[in-house]
Amino acid sequence: MRSECTASRIVFIGLFLLASGISGFAQNGKLKLRVTPKQAYVFVDDRAISEASKHPSLSLSAGEHKVELVNYGYQPVTRTVTITAGKTTNLEVALEAVAAKVAGPFGAIAIEGVDRDAVLLNGKTPDFFVGHGDEFNTDFLWWKQELVVAPGTYQVSIQSGDKEAWSGPVDVPVNQRVIVDASKGVRKTVPWSRGEKLGTAPRFTAGVASATVAVAKPTAELAATTAQLNCGDSSQLKWNSTDAPEVEIKPVGAVAASGEQAVQPKHTTTYDLTAIGPGGTATSTVTVNVNSAIQANLSLSSAETHYKRVGDKVVEDSTAALNWNATNASNVAIDPLGAVDASGSRTLTVAPQKSDFGPVDETVNYTLKATNECGGAETQTVALHIVGSIEPGALAMRSVYFQTDRPGSLKSEAALLPSERQALQTIAEEFKKYLSFKSDARLLLTGFADKRGPKDYNQRLSERRAELAKRFLVEQGVPEAGIETKALGNQENLTADQVKQLLNQDAGLSGDARQKVIRKLGNIVLAYNRRVDFTLSSTGQESARAYPFNADDFARLADRNGLRKARPVEPAAEKEGMGN
Repeated sequence: MRSECTASRIVFIGLFLLASGISGFAQNGKLKLRVTPKQAYVFVDDRAISEASKHPSLSLSAGEHKVELVNYGYQPVTRTVTITAGKTTNLEVALEAVAAKVAGPFGAIAIEGVDRDAVLLNGKTPDFFVGHGDEFNTDFLWWKQELVVAPGTYQVSIQSGDKEAWSGPVDVPVNQRVIVDASKGVRKTVPWSRGEKLGTAPRFTAGVASATVAVAKPTAELAATTAQLNCGDSSQLKWNSTDAPEVEIKPVGAVAASGEQAVQPKHTTTYDLTAIGPGGTATSTVTVNVNSAIQANLSLSSAETHYKRVGDKVVEDSTAALNWNATNASNVAIDPLGAVDASGSRTLTVAPQKSDFGPVDETVNYTLKATNECGGAETQTVALHIVGSIEPGALAMRSVYFQTDRPGSLKSEAALLPSERQALQTIAEEFKKYLSFKSDARLLLTGFADKRGPKDYNQRLSERRAELAKRFLVEQGVPEAGIETKALGNQENLTADQVKQLLNQDAGLSGDARQKVIRKLGNIVLAYNRRVDFTLSSTGQESARAYPFNADDFARLADRNGLRKARPVEPAAEKEGMGN
């Protein structure tokens, strides 16, 4: 019972496999080959098949396939074919012969133990194919089937389908024949007298029961158009190789058999060309030297500039030209200017850092930093010396005015109305700043009185006015030693014409207001002469004789009657009623 079940199961499995096989065949198509020379070998999808003439029709699965047709001594051909199930696709190819002969000395390799398995030297792709086993297994009388090579060591690979039947190194001496057994490797090395007679040999010859493949050694030549570069420059690599399907330039990578390519190395670089073919390896080397050094120069047309400021006005500000040049640099910057071109010039007008009064003595450093992509760096520094001074300008000073008969005594602080206190405070602050620049400066205060009253009385009154102004300045922090006083009484009083001229120069008065003031010119002349003037000893600057017409206390200040109470009116009306 068990044997019957087993038999039935075997029959079922056999029928299943048969059905599967028929179904698989139904998905195939045919590739019909017609190739010359007839000895050309076929690789399909990187699988070694056989001579095209031995398998002129191949059964392939439907779809695209890579077909490579090779014969040493001819240019290989690769085609992509599309196979349709149940149909035949024709492919006709004529390989182009390489006419150049191969020169000796020579040795030979014989292959035993294989039929038409592919033989490859120094590589495992069809590019390294030299023939098949049946072309290299005979050396009898006039029948010669031999693989002729230059003396050297070869990595032999014998392929059958997608499998490797044997591979290993084979050392071929000159005029010797090395016999390789595909199952055992190198079997023996015997003298080969024919090699001594060969001067040159065609790459491929075939006859009746004979074939000779003479494998050429690769050549390689590499050169650079420019061997000496500055950083960032380019050189053109040019190369040429023969008989080498695998060509590489380190560090560039894989390249075509010949060509040229621009390179821009960042450091000195050696380029190694290696050309590998069935006949061995050829190399060539070239070195491109890269100069990473930067030559930089930074200079000033003058190492010193002069600067002088008086008040807010710069009266002297000399310049210097900064010149620079940097060769073999890709990035150039000058601190504190920022990024600049590799060469250039810039006019420097440099203000000092200090802002307070006093002498100027400063140094500004300019530092050039140049770099390139090759690691080069250079730094240059120059110093610009700034000398000069910062001086105060004209002090903000106006004369201080007093009421009639004021002050009665030096204790009478009420004699200084608010507007005049403010004027004195301004003078105090200005003069203190000035002393920080010129400590020996003096301020001369000159008191005046109007023409009314006895001469002696006016002299003492003008003295009190000057002394009261001095005392106020001292209270504001002005050193007493820096103040001198003088009293002129009613001497040197301003005339009506002088006052009128001052009125015309007063920018604070509108045209209408000026005319109203002039109509009361007599009172205004008296008011202008009740004053203290200020003179700066070091420059001779005098206080501006500008009357405070717009002050809130103008009516009290300008009242010619002295202690008589002034009538409270609006400023405009005050100007109209002066002297009443």
